[in-house]
Amino acid sequence: MPAAFKDYYKTLGVDRTASPDEIKKAFRKLARVHHPDVAKDKKAGEAKFKEINEAYEVLSDTANRKKYDDLGENWNAQGAPPPPGGFPPQGHGGGHEQEFHFEGTGFSDFFEQMFGRGRAQGFGGFPGAEGEPRSSRRSGMRHGQDIEGAISVTLEEAMHGSVRPISFQTADPATGQIRTESFKVRIPKGALEGQVIRVPGKGEAGVGGGEAGHLFLRVRLASHPDFRALGADLYHDLPLAPWEAVLGTTVRVHGIDGDLNVKIPPGTSNGQRLRLRGRGLPKPKSEERGDFYVVADIQTPTQVNAVEKELWEQLNHKSTFQPRG
Repeated sequence: MPAAFKDYYKTLGVDRTASPDEIKKAFRKLARVHHPDVAKDKKAGEAKFKEINEAYEVLSDTANRKKYDDLGENWNAQGAPPPPGGFPPQGHGGGHEQEFHFEGTGFSDFFEQMFGRGRAQGFGGFPGAEGEPRSSRRSGMRHGQDIEGAISVTLEEAMHGSVRPISFQTADPATGQIRTESFKVRIPKGALEGQVIRVPGKGEAGVGGGEAGHLFLRVRLASHPDFRALGADLYHDLPLAPWEAVLGTTVRVHGIDGDLNVKIPPGTSNGQRLRLRGRGLPKPKSEERGDFYVVADIQTPTQVNAVEKELWEQLNHKSTFQPRG
């Protein structure tokens, strides 16, 4: 059965005409309240954070947002084409479609059906994920189909690694039989965007005594209200007052694994990147870490009182700085 429609605009509390900047601000505001690290009720916060992260995952991506808007609430009734690879995957019994869904990956069935993939249909980057069931020399014995899914991984999980309980449910429409299997997936320390986690034997069941297929989970790093990840490097936008950028200062910044003192040199320009070596995410299968970049975001006061206005006017008259040459 098709999954229930998710109103991502309602989840973030923005209008359908919201600009990318408005969507980003709405996500950050909600994420700072519901992120599992800061939420008063950790379990409820984790569930809410998954919802807002999924909404932001779609609405912050131009192509995904267009697809979501074009299809609308009647996305399934409009005869929308299945995602690449098809969904749900085809079972091996008489060509019937076998329905399935995951629990614990951080994404809803709606997201998986609209933006994810189902069976592994010869997609790139998934070692061992064949498009057709693997045949055995023994007649009638076939390996089960490999299945692909997405798994949302927080930056904290990528930082330290974790073990995630996953539930995988399949329903055979030919028999109505429902099978639920629960297992644990190890998210390795240093798991980065696009990395594939292979779970042997957790794909579709084999035929005629053949081995089960495999489950391939592609890592999608969850958005964070304070950091952006690019590979193992982290980026943090740091608001600065104009005089802090001109005169220089030292700012206490919250990093992924603790607070950091960041020295802002005199004459820092807007958008300038300040690098702290080795304070990013762990690199896969390595003891090294990426870098942490503080990006200067110089803020201009929108309102000033009488005293401040007088000081700005004095600076205007006395400064030798010529921004236009």
